[in-house]
Amino acid sequence: MASSVKGLVPSCDGSGTCHPTESQSAAVFVALYLIALGTGGIKPCVSSFGADQFDENDERENKSKSSFFNWFYFSINIGALVASTVLVYVQTHVGWGWGFGIPAVVMAIAVVSFFVGTPLYRHQRPGGSPVTRIAQVLVASARKWSVAVPADKAQLHETLDKESGIEGSRKLEHTDQFRCLDKAAVVTAADGAAAAAPSPWRLCTVTQVEELKSVVRLLPIWATGIVFATVYGQMSTMFVLQGNTLDQRMGPRFSIPSATLSMVDTISVIIWVPIYDRLIVPAARSVTGRPRGFTQLQRMGIGLVISIFSMVAAGVLDVVRLRAVARHGLYGDKDTVPISIFWQIPQYFIIGCAEVFTFVGQLEFFYDQAPDAMRSLCSALSLTTVALGNYLSTVLVTIVTRITTRHGRLGWIPDNLNRGHLDYFFWLLAVLSLLNFLVYLLIARWYKYKKTAEYPDATKGERNQEH
Repeated sequence: MASSVKGLVPSCDGSGTCHPTESQSAAVFVALYLIALGTGGIKPCVSSFGADQFDENDERENKSKSSFFNWFYFSINIGALVASTVLVYVQTHVGWGWGFGIPAVVMAIAVVSFFVGTPLYRHQRPGGSPVTRIAQVLVASARKWSVAVPADKAQLHETLDKESGIEGSRKLEHTDQFRCLDKAAVVTAADGAAAAAPSPWRLCTVTQVEELKSVVRLLPIWATGIVFATVYGQMSTMFVLQGNTLDQRMGPRFSIPSATLSMVDTISVIIWVPIYDRLIVPAARSVTGRPRGFTQLQRMGIGLVISIFSMVAAGVLDVVRLRAVARHGLYGDKDTVPISIFWQIPQYFIIGCAEVFTFVGQLEFFYDQAPDAMRSLCSALSLTTVALGNYLSTVLVTIVTRITTRHGRLGWIPDNLNRGHLDYFFWLLAVLSLLNFLVYLLIARWYKYKKTAEYPDATKGERNQEH
């Protein structure tokens, strides 16, 4: 509407400069925030909802669930490829009204098809607020801080029936980590003397305590994803700035905008997902004997290692670029270095490969290791690494600029990159990624996979192998 409805479209002068009113600007910002709101509702839930359609008690379906995350991420990147090619062409050559109108119509069709399929879905009924249950464990354990935890963990409070007290969640086995939280499940004399059922703010079940423990165990793994997301974020920042200094020509009349080259990352994902799912997993399975080929932690770790090489590739290219600058004396703001922008393809392609291992591995890991009634919450937690990675990138650039521009120096990342040292920033990210991976190894060795009190037969063997 902001690009096609009269009154919402800004008026432009003869030079092509547009002057939006406050209400016109407000309409655009409302649209942007609606996108953020809609994305926040879709992204953490759609992968969990899709995985919920597979029955863990069925061996064939449980095996397919692991592939689901691969092909889910594949489909997202198909959409991204269409958006960065077809829609960009429509917006540029036909108009912004059509460019926004087409995805609006497509989303409407998607919503209709989603609701038409409702009778076919397997629905997991909400089991109450996970945030409330977390708060109850914290409050109950704080209230009983001076109470001793019995040596026999069977004395801790748990429901007597087969199901847990949390709707839609299986019982969880007791673990020895974070023992201070076990105090919330200790039955005291006051709890036993209560005429009615004890308040959940005073006494929690073992499963409820283990829910919180599972989330706490996920946090260190989650934190290591922030540095990876920082590397991923360079595609829309430093890679674009680097590309702006390179030769963007492709033939005598056509040039490639540097931001468009991020399409290589999308193509890389589309290539690597089938290779991983159909070739790498079967090959790894024949060696490890695990149905998934790798454990989820191994898969994410491989992606972290691969991401280091993307920064190395970017750093090497910038070293070559700066040598060409010095050789030809290209120190002007508008000087183009005689190196084709297509030499950036390896760094984009490597990040795409790392995505298939780390980002898709995170989706599967946070779904599988989250308590049954907290899967959407934990999926949302994993997605926050992308936002925090972009913030970390901004912080790093600010710190680097402040330190390297002291005493009148130009710094690593000046406005004219031909006079700077962008390669140093890439080396910094490579080192941080290496350190992040070493920390990840320690965390992965410490991590204990979630155990339900009763495993479905189809998944028991796989989980025991992963332990």
